[in-house]
Amino acid sequence: MALIVQKYGGSSVANVERIRAVAERVAKFKMLGHQVVVVLSAMSGETNRLIALAKQIQSTPDPRELDVMVSTGEQVTIALLAMALKDLGLKAKSYTGAQVRILTDNAFTKARILSIDESRMRADLDSGHVVVVAGFQGVDEQGNTTTLGRGGSDTTGVALAAALKADECQIYTDVDGVYTTDPRIVPEARRLKTITFEEMLEMASLGSKVLQIRSVEFAGKYKVKLRVLSSFQDEGDGTLITFEEDDNMEQAIISGIAFNRDEAKITVVGVPDHPGIAYQILGPVADANIDVDMIVQNVGHTNTTDFTFTVHRNDFAKAMDIVKVTAASIGAREVTGDDKIAKISIVGVGMRSHVGIARKMFETLSVENINLQMISTSEIKISVVVEDKYMELAVRALHQAFELDKATA
Repeated sequence: MALIVQKYGGSSVANVERIRAVAERVAKFKMLGHQVVVVLSAMSGETNRLIALAKQIQSTPDPRELDVMVSTGEQVTIALLAMALKDLGLKAKSYTGAQVRILTDNAFTKARILSIDESRMRADLDSGHVVVVAGFQGVDEQGNTTTLGRGGSDTTGVALAAALKADECQIYTDVDGVYTTDPRIVPEARRLKTITFEEMLEMASLGSKVLQIRSVEFAGKYKVKLRVLSSFQDEGDGTLITFEEDDNMEQAIISGIAFNRDEAKITVVGVPDHPGIAYQILGPVADANIDVDMIVQNVGHTNTTDFTFTVHRNDFAKAMDIVKVTAASIGAREVTGDDKIAKISIVGVGMRSHVGIARKMFETLSVENINLQMISTSEIKISVVVEDKYMELAVRALHQAFELDKATA
Protein backbone atom coordinates (compact mmCIF):
# COMPACT_ATOMS: atom_id res chain seq x y z
CA MET A 1 0.00 0.00 0.00
CA ALA A 2 1.33 3.44 -0.94
CA LEU A 3 0.35 7.00 -0.11
CA ILE A 4 -0.11 8.83 -3.40
CA VAL A 5 -0.83 12.50 -4.02
CA GLN A 6 -2.48 13.17 -7.37
CA LYS A 7 -2.89 16.64 -8.82
CA TYR A 8 -5.30 17.34 -11.69
CA GLY A 9 -5.18 20.53 -13.74
CA GLY A 10 -8.00 22.63 -15.12
CA SER A 11 -8.42 20.71 -18.37
CA SER A 12 -8.71 17.47 -16.36
CA VAL A 13 -11.74 18.85 -14.46
CA ALA A 14 -13.14 21.04 -17.23
CA ASN A 15 -16.68 19.67 -16.95
CA VAL A 16 -18.80 17.15 -15.05
CA GLU A 17 -17.82 14.30 -17.40
CA ARG A 18 -14.13 14.96 -16.85
CA ILE A 19 -14.63 15.14 -13.07
CA ARG A 20 -16.40 11.76 -13.14
CA ALA A 21 -13.46 10.37 -15.15
CA VAL A 22 -11.05 11.64 -12.47
CA ALA A 23 -13.21 9.99 -9.80
CA GLU A 24 -13.04 6.66 -11.64
CA ARG A 25 -9.25 6.92 -11.95
CA VAL A 26 -8.92 7.71 -8.24
CA ALA A 27 -11.23 4.79 -7.41
CA LYS A 28 -8.88 2.39 -9.26
CA PHE A 29 -5.98 3.46 -7.06
CA LYS A 30 -8.15 3.19 -3.98
CA MET A 31 -9.24 -0.34 -4.92
CA LEU A 32 -5.56 -1.33 -5.16
CA GLY A 33 -5.27 -0.45 -1.48
CA HIS A 34 -3.51 2.89 -1.83
CA GLN A 35 -4.21 5.95 0.28
CA VAL A 36 -4.99 8.84 -2.05
CA VAL A 37 -4.93 12.62 -1.67
CA VAL A 38 -6.25 14.55 -4.67
CA VAL A 39 -5.39 18.19 -5.38
CA LEU A 40 -7.53 20.03 -7.93
CA SER A 41 -7.32 23.19 -9.99
CA ALA A 42 -10.37 25.19 -10.99
CA MET A 43 -12.24 24.22 -14.14
CA SER A 44 -10.38 25.22 -17.29
CA GLY A 45 -10.89 28.94 -17.96
CA GLU A 46 -12.65 29.61 -14.66
CA THR A 47 -9.82 31.57 -13.03
CA ASN A 48 -9.52 33.78 -16.12
CA ARG A 49 -13.28 34.34 -16.05
CA LEU A 50 -13.17 35.43 -12.41
CA ILE A 51 -10.22 37.77 -13.02
CA ALA A 52 -12.04 39.34 -15.99
CA LEU A 53 -15.10 39.80 -13.78
CA ALA A 54 -13.01 41.55 -11.15
CA LYS A 55 -11.51 43.87 -13.76
CA GLN A 56 -14.99 45.01 -14.73
CA ILE A 57 -15.20 46.50 -11.24
CA GLN A 58 -11.60 47.62 -10.74
CA SER A 59 -9.12 48.03 -13.59
CA THR A 60 -6.42 46.89 -11.15
CA PRO A 61 -8.27 44.64 -8.69
CA ASP A 62 -7.37 44.86 -5.01
CA PRO A 63 -5.02 41.87 -4.42
CA ARG A 64 -6.66 40.72 -1.18
CA GLU A 65 -10.15 40.76 -2.62
CA LEU A 66 -8.98 39.17 -5.86
CA ASP A 67 -7.60 36.23 -3.88
CA VAL A 68 -10.91 35.85 -2.06
CA MET A 69 -12.64 35.75 -5.42
CA VAL A 70 -10.41 33.51 -7.55
CA SER A 71 -10.02 30.91 -4.78
CA THR A 72 -13.67 29.97 -5.25
CA GLY A 73 -12.88 28.19 -8.53
CA GLU A 74 -11.14 25.32 -6.76
CA GLN A 75 -13.87 25.07 -4.14
CA VAL A 76 -16.32 24.12 -6.87
CA THR A 77 -14.17 21.32 -8.29
CA ILE A 78 -13.22 19.76 -4.93
CA ALA A 79 -16.85 19.56 -3.85
CA LEU A 80 -17.93 18.06 -7.17
CA LEU A 81 -15.15 15.44 -7.08
CA ALA A 82 -16.00 14.48 -3.49
CA MET A 83 -19.61 14.01 -4.61
CA ALA A 84 -18.50 11.93 -7.60
CA LEU A 85 -16.34 9.70 -5.38
CA LYS A 86 -19.22 9.21 -2.93
CA ASP A 87 -21.45 8.33 -5.88
CA LEU A 88 -18.98 5.50 -6.62
CA GLY A 89 -19.34 4.22 -3.07
CA LEU A 90 -16.10 5.67 -1.69
CA LYS A 91 -15.62 7.76 1.42
CA ALA A 92 -14.35 11.22 0.50
CA LYS A 93 -13.94 14.61 2.11
CA SER A 94 -13.03 17.94 0.52
CA TYR A 95 -10.96 20.70 2.10
CA THR A 96 -10.12 24.27 1.12
CA GLY A 97 -6.59 25.47 1.68
CA ALA A 98 -7.70 27.23 4.86
CA GLN A 99 -9.41 24.10 6.21
CA VAL A 100 -6.27 22.02 5.71
CA ARG A 101 -4.36 24.91 7.20
CA ILE A 102 -1.93 25.54 4.38
CA LEU A 103 -0.23 28.50 6.04
CA THR A 104 1.30 31.07 3.67
CA ASP A 105 2.84 34.52 3.86
CA ASN A 106 0.63 37.49 3.03
CA ALA A 107 1.91 38.21 -0.49
CA PHE A 108 -1.54 38.20 -2.10
CA THR A 109 -1.78 36.66 -5.62
CA LYS A 110 1.73 35.14 -5.27
CA ALA A 111 1.90 33.79 -1.71
CA ARG A 112 4.46 31.24 -0.57
CA ILE A 113 3.70 28.23 1.61
CA LEU A 114 5.21 28.38 5.11
CA SER A 115 3.80 25.23 6.71
CA ILE A 116 1.08 22.60 6.39
CA ASP A 117 -0.92 20.93 9.17
CA GLU A 118 -1.35 17.40 7.86
CA SER A 119 -3.06 15.98 10.98
CA ARG A 120 -6.64 16.17 9.67
CA MET A 121 -5.64 14.64 6.35
CA ARG A 122 -3.83 11.76 8.07
CA ALA A 123 -6.84 11.04 10.25
CA ASP A 124 -9.11 10.95 7.20
CA LEU A 125 -6.70 8.73 5.26
CA ASP A 126 -6.44 6.32 8.18
CA SER A 127 -10.24 6.10 8.31
CA GLY A 128 -10.39 5.15 4.62
CA HIS A 129 -11.29 8.49 3.08
CA VAL A 130 -10.03 9.95 -0.16
CA VAL A 131 -8.91 13.47 0.77
CA VAL A 132 -9.66 16.14 -1.85
CA VAL A 133 -7.83 19.45 -1.40
CA ALA A 134 -8.21 22.75 -3.23
CA GLY A 135 -5.00 23.66 -5.02
CA PHE A 136 -3.60 27.14 -5.55
CA GLN A 137 -4.70 28.54 -2.19
CA GLY A 138 -3.89 28.91 1.47
CA VAL A 139 -4.39 31.23 4.42
CA ASP A 140 -2.09 33.69 6.17
CA GLU A 141 -1.58 34.24 9.90
CA GLN A 142 -4.45 36.76 9.98
CA GLY A 143 -6.87 34.30 8.37
CA ASN A 144 -6.86 36.01 4.98
CA THR A 145 -7.36 33.82 1.92
CA THR A 146 -4.23 33.79 -0.27
CA THR A 147 -3.39 32.30 -3.65
CA LEU A 148 -0.07 30.94 -4.85
CA GLY A 149 0.09 32.41 -8.34
CA ARG A 150 -0.35 30.82 -11.75
CA GLY A 151 0.20 27.06 -11.68
CA GLY A 152 0.00 27.11 -7.90
CA SER A 153 -1.94 23.86 -7.74
CA ASP A 154 1.26 22.04 -8.74
CA THR A 155 2.96 23.58 -5.73
CA THR A 156 0.07 22.58 -3.48
CA GLY A 157 0.29 18.98 -4.69
CA VAL A 158 4.04 18.72 -4.13
CA ALA A 159 3.86 20.52 -0.77
CA LEU A 160 1.18 18.13 0.47
CA ALA A 161 3.24 15.17 -0.76
CA ALA A 162 6.23 16.52 1.18
CA ALA A 163 4.20 17.13 4.35
CA LEU A 164 2.63 13.66 4.19
CA LYS A 165 5.89 11.99 3.08
CA ALA A 166 3.97 10.48 0.17
CA ASP A 167 5.46 7.67 -1.89
CA GLU A 168 4.83 9.57 -5.12
CA CYS A 169 3.32 12.82 -6.35
CA GLN A 170 1.59 12.39 -9.69
CA ILE A 171 0.88 15.50 -11.73
CA TYR A 172 -1.93 14.80 -14.21
CA THR A 173 -2.22 17.28 -17.02
CA ASP A 174 -3.21 17.50 -20.69
CA VAL A 175 0.16 16.15 -21.85
CA ASP A 176 1.55 12.68 -21.19
CA GLY A 177 4.92 13.79 -19.87
CA VAL A 178 7.81 16.18 -20.37
CA TYR A 179 8.83 16.64 -23.99
CA THR A 180 12.06 17.81 -25.61
CA THR A 181 10.10 20.95 -26.49
CA ASP A 182 6.48 21.97 -27.06
CA PRO A 183 4.98 19.54 -29.64
CA ARG A 184 2.70 22.34 -30.85
CA ILE A 185 5.81 24.15 -32.10
CA VAL A 186 7.84 21.09 -33.11
CA PRO A 187 5.64 18.07 -34.01
CA GLU A 188 8.73 15.83 -33.85
CA ALA A 189 9.27 16.61 -30.15
CA ARG A 190 9.82 13.44 -28.11
CA ARG A 191 8.56 12.47 -24.67
CA LEU A 192 11.34 11.89 -22.16
CA LYS A 193 11.09 8.82 -19.94
CA THR A 194 13.24 10.50 -17.29
CA ILE A 195 14.66 13.94 -16.58
CA THR A 196 16.71 15.16 -13.63
CA PHE A 197 15.31 17.66 -11.13
CA GLU A 198 18.12 19.99 -12.14
CA GLU A 199 17.03 19.91 -15.78
CA MET A 200 13.34 20.16 -14.90
CA LEU A 201 14.04 23.14 -12.67
CA GLU A 202 15.78 24.89 -15.55
CA MET A 203 13.01 23.93 -18.01
CA ALA A 204 10.33 25.25 -15.65
CA SER A 205 12.21 28.48 -14.92
CA LEU A 206 12.82 29.05 -18.62
CA GLY A 207 9.21 28.90 -19.72
CA SER A 208 8.22 25.23 -19.95
CA LYS A 209 4.58 25.19 -18.82
CA VAL A 210 4.46 21.50 -17.84
CA LEU A 211 5.24 22.21 -14.18
CA GLN A 212 5.33 25.40 -12.15
CA ILE A 213 8.90 26.17 -11.08
CA ARG A 214 8.03 26.44 -7.38
CA SER A 215 6.59 22.93 -7.43
CA VAL A 216 9.86 21.59 -8.85
CA GLU A 217 11.85 23.52 -6.23
CA PHE A 218 9.65 22.06 -3.51
CA ALA A 219 10.00 18.53 -4.86
CA GLY A 220 13.76 18.81 -5.10
CA LYS A 221 14.12 20.29 -1.61
CA TYR A 222 12.00 17.62 0.08
CA LYS A 223 12.98 14.71 -2.21
CA VAL A 224 9.42 14.17 -3.44
CA LYS A 225 9.24 11.55 -6.19
CA LEU A 226 7.50 13.35 -9.04
CA ARG A 227 5.83 11.97 -12.16
CA VAL A 228 4.03 13.83 -14.98
CA LEU A 229 1.14 11.91 -16.58
CA SER A 230 -1.81 12.52 -18.88
CA SER A 231 -5.29 12.53 -17.39
CA PHE A 232 -6.66 11.70 -20.85
CA GLN A 233 -4.80 8.39 -21.22
CA ASP A 234 -5.10 5.31 -19.05
CA GLU A 235 -1.82 3.86 -20.29
CA GLY A 236 1.73 5.15 -20.12
CA ASP A 237 4.33 5.86 -17.47
CA GLY A 238 4.66 9.56 -18.23
CA THR A 239 7.95 11.21 -17.30
CA LEU A 240 9.71 10.46 -14.02
CA ILE A 241 11.64 13.37 -12.54
CA THR A 242 14.67 11.91 -10.78
CA PHE A 243 17.02 13.26 -8.13
CA GLU A 244 20.26 12.50 -9.90
CA GLU A 245 21.76 11.16 -13.08
CA ASP A 246 22.20 7.41 -13.34
CA ASP A 247 23.33 4.90 -15.91
CA ASN A 248 19.78 4.05 -16.95
CA MET A 249 18.88 7.58 -17.97
CA GLU A 250 18.79 8.81 -21.53
CA GLN A 251 22.25 10.23 -22.09
CA ALA A 252 21.48 13.03 -24.51
CA ILE A 253 23.76 16.06 -24.41
CA ILE A 254 20.70 18.32 -24.54
CA SER A 255 17.47 17.17 -22.91
CA GLY A 256 15.17 19.90 -24.11
CA ILE A 257 14.51 23.37 -25.46
CA ALA A 258 12.48 25.79 -23.37
CA PHE A 259 11.10 29.10 -24.54
CA ASN A 260 9.14 31.98 -23.14
CA ARG A 261 7.54 34.82 -25.05
CA ASP A 262 6.19 36.45 -21.86
CA GLU A 263 9.37 38.51 -21.59
CA ALA A 264 10.23 42.18 -21.77
CA LYS A 265 13.59 43.94 -21.82
CA ILE A 266 14.57 47.19 -20.11
CA THR A 267 17.85 49.01 -20.78
CA VAL A 268 19.24 51.90 -18.75
CA VAL A 269 21.62 53.79 -21.03
CA GLY A 270 24.57 55.86 -19.81
CA VAL A 271 24.64 54.62 -16.23
CA PRO A 272 27.45 56.02 -14.04
CA ASP A 273 29.94 53.16 -13.68
CA HIS A 274 30.58 52.86 -9.96
CA PRO A 275 30.04 50.23 -7.22
CA GLY A 276 26.46 49.66 -6.07
CA ILE A 277 24.81 50.89 -9.25
CA ALA A 278 23.15 47.53 -9.95
CA TYR A 279 21.55 47.61 -6.50
CA GLN A 280 20.35 51.17 -7.04
CA ILE A 281 18.59 50.12 -10.25
CA LEU A 282 17.25 46.70 -9.23
CA GLY A 283 16.56 47.37 -5.55
CA PRO A 284 13.36 49.40 -6.18
CA VAL A 285 12.26 46.81 -8.78
CA ALA A 286 12.62 44.02 -6.22
CA ASP A 287 10.83 46.13 -3.59
CA ALA A 288 7.86 46.24 -5.99
CA ASN A 289 7.82 42.40 -5.97
CA ILE A 290 8.90 42.21 -9.61
CA ASP A 291 11.13 39.28 -10.55
CA VAL A 292 14.17 40.06 -12.68
CA ASP A 293 15.48 37.33 -14.97
CA MET A 294 18.47 37.89 -17.26
CA ILE A 295 20.90 40.72 -16.49
CA VAL A 296 23.63 42.08 -18.75
CA GLN A 297 25.94 44.99 -17.90
CA ASN A 298 28.33 46.27 -20.52
CA VAL A 299 31.91 47.15 -19.62
CA GLY A 300 32.21 50.90 -19.25
CA HIS A 301 34.89 52.78 -21.22
CA THR A 302 33.84 56.38 -20.55
CA ASN A 303 32.83 56.10 -16.89
CA THR A 304 29.34 55.04 -17.99
CA THR A 305 27.77 51.69 -18.83
CA ASP A 306 24.53 50.26 -20.22
CA PHE A 307 22.52 48.04 -17.89
CA THR A 308 19.95 45.64 -19.38
CA PHE A 309 17.60 43.21 -17.67
CA THR A 310 14.42 41.27 -18.42
CA VAL A 311 11.14 41.00 -16.51
CA HIS A 312 7.82 39.27 -17.12
CA ARG A 313 5.81 41.08 -19.77
CA ASN A 314 2.97 41.66 -17.31
CA ASP A 315 5.38 43.63 -15.09
CA PHE A 316 6.89 45.65 -17.94
CA ALA A 317 4.92 48.89 -17.58
CA LYS A 318 5.29 48.96 -13.80
CA ALA A 319 9.01 48.21 -13.99
CA MET A 320 9.55 50.92 -16.62
CA ASP A 321 7.89 53.53 -14.39
CA ILE A 322 10.10 52.53 -11.45
CA VAL A 323 13.32 52.46 -13.46
CA LYS A 324 12.66 55.86 -15.07
CA VAL A 325 12.50 57.42 -11.61
CA THR A 326 15.70 55.64 -10.57
CA ALA A 327 17.49 56.58 -13.81
CA ALA A 328 16.74 60.25 -13.25
CA SER A 329 18.05 60.11 -9.68
CA ILE A 330 21.37 58.47 -10.66
CA GLY A 331 21.96 60.64 -13.74
CA ALA A 332 21.51 57.95 -16.42
CA ARG A 333 21.03 59.18 -19.98
CA GLU A 334 17.80 57.36 -20.88
CA VAL A 335 15.66 54.26 -20.36
CA THR A 336 14.50 52.12 -23.28
CA GLY A 337 12.22 49.10 -23.29
CA ASP A 338 11.07 46.32 -25.58
CA ASP A 339 8.16 43.98 -24.83
CA LYS A 340 8.41 42.12 -28.15
CA ILE A 341 11.14 39.67 -27.21
CA ALA A 342 11.34 35.95 -26.45
CA LYS A 343 13.82 33.84 -24.52
CA ILE A 344 15.00 30.50 -25.89
CA SER A 345 17.12 28.07 -23.88
CA ILE A 346 18.79 24.74 -24.41
CA VAL A 347 19.02 22.57 -21.28
CA GLY A 348 20.93 19.41 -20.45
CA VAL A 349 23.16 17.97 -17.75
CA GLY A 350 25.13 16.39 -20.60
CA MET A 351 26.49 19.86 -21.44
CA ARG A 352 28.89 19.52 -18.50
CA SER A 353 30.99 16.96 -20.33
CA HIS A 354 30.64 18.20 -23.90
CA VAL A 355 32.32 21.20 -25.50
CA GLY A 356 31.11 23.22 -28.44
CA ILE A 357 27.43 23.38 -27.42
CA ALA A 358 27.29 27.18 -27.38
CA ARG A 359 29.06 27.36 -30.73
CA LYS A 360 26.56 24.95 -32.29
CA MET A 361 23.62 26.92 -30.88
CA PHE A 362 24.94 30.28 -32.11
CA GLU A 363 25.88 28.86 -35.52
CA THR A 364 22.38 27.37 -35.96
CA LEU A 365 20.70 30.69 -35.17
CA SER A 366 23.17 32.59 -37.35
CA VAL A 367 22.30 30.40 -40.36
CA GLU A 368 18.64 31.38 -39.81
CA ASN A 369 19.73 35.07 -39.65
CA ILE A 370 18.39 35.44 -36.10
CA ASN A 371 20.05 38.21 -34.10
CA LEU A 372 20.91 37.54 -30.43
CA GLN A 373 20.10 40.46 -28.15
CA MET A 374 21.20 38.88 -24.85
CA ILE A 375 23.06 35.72 -23.86
CA SER A 376 23.14 33.97 -20.48
CA THR A 377 24.87 30.71 -19.58
CA SER A 378 25.10 28.30 -16.67
CA GLU A 379 26.53 24.82 -16.20
CA ILE A 380 23.54 23.08 -17.81
CA LYS A 381 21.82 25.75 -19.89
CA ILE A 382 22.36 28.47 -22.47
CA SER A 383 19.69 31.14 -22.93
CA VAL A 384 19.34 33.79 -25.63
CA VAL A 385 16.92 36.65 -26.17
CA VAL A 386 15.62 37.24 -29.70
CA GLU A 387 12.79 39.13 -31.36
CA ASP A 388 9.63 37.22 -30.54
CA LYS A 389 8.68 36.89 -34.23
CA TYR A 390 11.69 34.54 -34.65
CA MET A 391 10.93 32.37 -31.64
CA GLU A 392 9.25 29.41 -33.36
CA LEU A 393 11.79 29.34 -36.17
CA ALA A 394 14.63 29.32 -33.64
CA VAL A 395 13.11 26.50 -31.59
CA ARG A 396 12.53 24.31 -34.65
CA ALA A 397 16.05 24.94 -35.97
CA LEU A 398 17.69 24.11 -32.62
CA HIS A 399 15.56 21.00 -32.10
CA GLN A 400 16.73 19.70 -35.47
CA ALA A 401 20.35 20.76 -34.99
CA PHE A 402 20.66 18.88 -31.69
CA GLU A 403 18.71 15.89 -33.09
CA LEU A 404 16.27 15.89 -30.19
CA ASP A 405 13.72 13.94 -32.23
CA LYS A 406 16.01 10.89 -32.05
CA ALA A 407 15.96 8.63 -29.00
CA THR A 408 19.39 7.87 -27.57
CA ALA A 409 20.50 4.35 -26.80
